[in-house]
Amino acid sequence: MAKVLSILALLLAVGKFSEALDNGLVLTPPMGWLSWERFRCNTDCKNDPENCISERLFMEMAERMAKGGFKEAGYEYIISDDCWLNKSRDADGFLIPDPERFPNGIKFLSDYVHSLGLKFGIYEDIGTFTCGGFPGIAGHEKQDMQTFADWGVDYIKIDGCYKDPNTFPQVYPDVGRYINETGRPMVYSCEWPLYVNSNVTIPWVNISNTCNLWRGYGDVQDDYNSLVDIAEWYAENQDVLIPIAGPGRWNDPDMLIIGDFELSFDQQKTQMALWSVLAAPLLMSNDLRHLEPQFRRILLNRNVIAVSQDKLGIQGRRIVDSLKGNGVEVWVRPITPTAQTVDATVFSFAV
Repeated sequence: MAKVLSILALLLAVGKFSEALDNGLVLTPPMGWLSWERFRCNTDCKNDPENCISERLFMEMAERMAKGGFKEAGYEYIISDDCWLNKSRDADGFLIPDPERFPNGIKFLSDYVHSLGLKFGIYEDIGTFTCGGFPGIAGHEKQDMQTFADWGVDYIKIDGCYKDPNTFPQVYPDVGRYINETGRPMVYSCEWPLYVNSNVTIPWVNISNTCNLWRGYGDVQDDYNSLVDIAEWYAENQDVLIPIAGPGRWNDPDMLIIGDFELSFDQQKTQMALWSVLAAPLLMSNDLRHLEPQFRRILLNRNVIAVSQDKLGIQGRRIVDSLKGNGVEVWVRPITPTAQTVDATVFSFAV
């Protein structure tokens, strides 16, 4: 796999790619920070107050993202994953956060994130429970989307645990409709294809017409083999995945683990480069409070970010795999600037 990203202008013609999703959001891949890979479902604030899923954690990450050059580079979403919830709804059936870990409530946290010039995202699950065992949205879908809108949420991630995947073609679009009915612009991230049974054809076009981004493969782990597995899956399925992606709708290979524990410096550069060529969301899952300067430079590399955020929104592909390239892989992505000939659009390429 290539370890250094270079930008090459090549005069090559390619065919048509997908049109934009029509909710007007994330016309380039979303950038931000997501709690799961680094902080998981740590709810032990008594013994680990710095790292537990809490109001404090998200406020501190928002402060670091706002002041550390990340906001200026395009990172804008602070997103809570699972385990922010109380174990039960309130007496009126509404979702509530854990009162000890989020003593001021989610509206307070959302307002604080907004005060820093950032946007706030939240997690829920399409089923009766979240993957961590907290209340899911099943039976409360419309009510919960309105609750999120009332809290000022900008981004919603809906997981797929504790629900029959055969119902997904109905329930995920329903949730998308309820989001739109709130009148608040909220990015819709779904895990629909991740849970579809292997013997069932995944309705990729329906998914890309429903969600702004979607996960198709397993969770990223803090391990280079995990990145290799994800990259291989994307390469093997690229002829299906590329046509459905584009401005407003993105294949999501999962979080950036740059600045965590197990990857070498070059391996972290590889992930940043490859995710940008894939037109993937750039959602960090690290500890911004203790991020070493060399890893910060990878995440803030403006040339690589420019590839990620190219306005054409065309997902790249692997053109040489390691088995045929003597251990070297080559990935390319059509980007601007472009030129028009009589019968084709001519693209530049990131390689």
